Amino acid sequence: MRAITYSTYGHADVLELTEQPTPKVGPDSVLVRVKAASVNPVDWKVREGYLDAIMDVDFPVVPGWDVAGVVEQVGLDTPELQVGDEVFGYVRKDVLHGGTFAEYVSAPVRTLATKPASLSFEEAAAVPLAGLTAYQTIARTGVREGQTVLVHAAAGGVGSFAVQIAAARGARVIGTASEANHDYVRALGAEPVAYGDGLAERVRALAPEGVDVVLDYVGGEALATTKDVLADGGTVASITEAAARDELGGVYAWVRPSSGDLAEVARLIDAGSVRVEVAEVFELADAADAHRASESGHVRGKVVVRV
Repeated sequence: MRAITYSTYGHADVLELTEQPTPKVGPDSVLVRVKAASVNPVDWKVREGYLDAIMDVDFPVVPGWDVAGVVEQVGLDTPELQVGDEVFGYVRKDVLHGGTFAEYVSAPVRTLATKPASLSFEEAAAVPLAGLTAYQTIARTGVREGQTVLVHAAAGGVGSFAVQIAAARGARVIGTASEANHDYVRALGAEPVAYGDGLAERVRALAPEGVDVVLDYVGGEALATTKDVLADGGTVASITEAAARDELGGVYAWVRPSSGDLAEVARLIDAGSVRVEVAEVFELADAADAHRASESGHVRGKVVVRV
């Protein structure tokens, strides 16, 4: 099969189109014929070796954890899925090796759910990691109707999902973003506020008694404002800063594959509560350019690779 691989850590130019064996299918896995995959910031951080301390690697690595495609073959015990099913998933495994930037990927059933009927394969591939991250941080902080939620990086890949999911739960949402993205954040269902000096004051102007939940998807100075804007009894979740847990008593989250959570995200999408934005679609052979586009930090929505 055709696959993008890299045989050493490095910049995007280590990615190359190669021929690889079709993956074997374990008893609780299925073989997915990949229609599309997407790029997340973690993909190029993994490629550069930043996760080497916590994840084993088996070179050559096929990158990519997000996928949308069609079940080609089922394992010995996979009653959840059948050949021909259209699926999407966050196919993160314990060892870095067989990712989704390929014609086929072997995917444990716990990583997959039925593709939202309302989405194309390219749109569906843009959902899993970012959508699950948003859904799981919202679930772990208990966001509910009537609360006020502050989403940092509200125009980003995860933040845009979080705004919509929190709003679907009946929360009032305030979202930080650059002024160029304020109309976009407003369209997602949040009240936008600008980054930078005076952020806490701007949030307090909108929520004088503070916010009930802070969802941090960017870290740094954004999280530093939490103590100044969090209401008594409020909580915080961060995907970048352990201080959210260690110093603020909140949640430090690392997204987990979950077919159940992904099915709920799909339900929200098909119900019209969550929409998906694709910034750009690349062909498989141009995967290095897709990584570079993600690394630039100047895209709104997800970068997708079509297989």
